[in-house]
Amino acid sequence: MLKVIKDMLRFDSRFRTAFILLSLILLMTLLSFVSPFAPDKTFQVAMDTPPSLEHLFGTTSRGQDLFWWMTFGVRNSLLLGVIAAVISRVIAMAVGLTAGYRGGWVDRVLMAVNDSFVVMPLLPILILLSFLIRGSLTVYTLAIILGLFGWPWDARLIRSQVLSLKERSFSRTAVYCGTPSWRISLNEHLPFVLPVVFATTINNMLWSIGMEVTLSVLGLSDLSRPTLGTSLFWANQHGALVAGIWWWIGAPVLVAVVLFIGLYLLLMSVNDYIDPRTRLRLIGA
Repeated sequence: MLKVIKDMLRFDSRFRTAFILLSLILLMTLLSFVSPFAPDKTFQVAMDTPPSLEHLFGTTSRGQDLFWWMTFGVRNSLLLGVIAAVISRVIAMAVGLTAGYRGGWVDRVLMAVNDSFVVMPLLPILILLSFLIRGSLTVYTLAIILGLFGWPWDARLIRSQVLSLKERSFSRTAVYCGTPSWRISLNEHLPFVLPVVFATTINNMLWSIGMEVTLSVLGLSDLSRPTLGTSLFWANQHGALVAGIWWWIGAPVLVAVVLFIGLYLLLMSVNDYIDPRTRLRLIGA
């Protein structure tokens, strides 16, 4: 793994940029553990102070230091993205590996369920669920819901790879040796699928964090917990743009842009590294 990271840092400028941007995001996340301000407390500092050396991102109309509040927001948004990605990856791998290898009626049933999730109008469903469980909706609950809806596209991608893998000689040899199907999927097929799973994990994190921002701006998430979305919600509630408190909107937008660009560049560089042809081009072979 260290050699892979070293090669990508050396030959891929997109990975270097992503490494720098995501390192800044990770630093903000770690700083939340040493924050001098509690994220649920208001009127701790002077209100509506513009960015300065004392308050890097300025302060809000709620008397909160925006930089330290955003450290908690980035941490919670990343946590939501990771939980949603892990849950959806587990489901996608289980469905894709099983459907691709077993075939027949198992494949048809699983793909019918998969296609049902694909065609669902996801945003209206999430808005409805947010209304129904609004009183008990937390970051963790929202992450689980997003994870349960974020797997179908990637399950079909994994299935397509397994359909090719099961026709190769090593799969046929394992079948002739009497190896159970579940062991073939885990030992023979899963290692070939993992690079794709890793790449789609980043994509799923982007999607889940974006959905959280959308729901939070609409006021349909846990507004008491700082995230990238709830920061924008409270700025809008206090009329920050009209009042000229531009930094209250600018700070979460800047952090979100850095996070999204970093994850996107990481996704693109990983996709190119997975493909042997583009990997050879990157290293100048």
